Amino acid sequence: MLKEVNLNKVFVIDIETVPQCEHFDEMSPTLQELWEHKTRLQRKDEFTAAEFYDRAGIWAEFGKIICISIGFFHTQNKQQYFRVSSFAGHDEVEILTGFAKLLGEQGTDQLLCAHNGKEFDFPYLCRRMLINGITIPPQLQIAGKKPWEVNHIDTMELWKFGDYKNYTSLNLLATIFNIPTPKDDMDGSMVKEVYYKEKDLPRIVTYCQKDVITTAQILLRFKGLNAIPEENITLVK
Repeated sequence: MLKEVNLNKVFVIDIETVPQCEHFDEMSPTLQELWEHKTRLQRKDEFTAAEFYDRAGIWAEFGKIICISIGFFHTQNKQQYFRVSSFAGHDEVEILTGFAKLLGEQGTDQLLCAHNGKEFDFPYLCRRMLINGITIPPQLQIAGKKPWEVNHIDTMELWKFGDYKNYTSLNLLATIFNIPTPKDDMDGSMVKEVYYKEKDLPRIVTYCQKDVITTAQILLRFKGLNAIPEENITLVK
């Protein structure tokens, strides 16, 4: 699979998101009402809108991005290397601007890769850029494009093999491929608490970077290649 994909033209990405406010009652009355309406099907009768607010980071209309981690491959002396850096902080505009600038410095043939990226990461990035008045980079603009013209790789979609009912987590794929799991310290459900309660953004960045590394290793398996050894992976602070 993917033998035609040039790894040196691939950015592997992952984002971490949280609700825009720590508490439901910090939103305006209008947004509270819209949140209640937006989530009524997901909540059913099990939760009130306020009780369900911990999950607001999933929706771009009510959440914000606090970290974008990016990994890229490079080859040296016939060995594969992988380098990971992050845009992270409390200023979402600064994060998105930095990421958009990075993509703008690349060619339009640069491929973006993420796990469940087509359902979450890529549209979330576009929506938050639009909301914040940031020009969406060409690599993320897919309106009017044919499917084969979209420069996105989604490792979860690849694993589906056309089965639209199948959801497979990054953790599960890592386990079955004998790749170290990125969920050894925390998982996505903990990000809001770690951000707002513990105020430990570096821990979230580490978690996000682990997801990028794991996604990259899975991509290599799809290409029939060996995993990159740990000593060939660089984390840029």
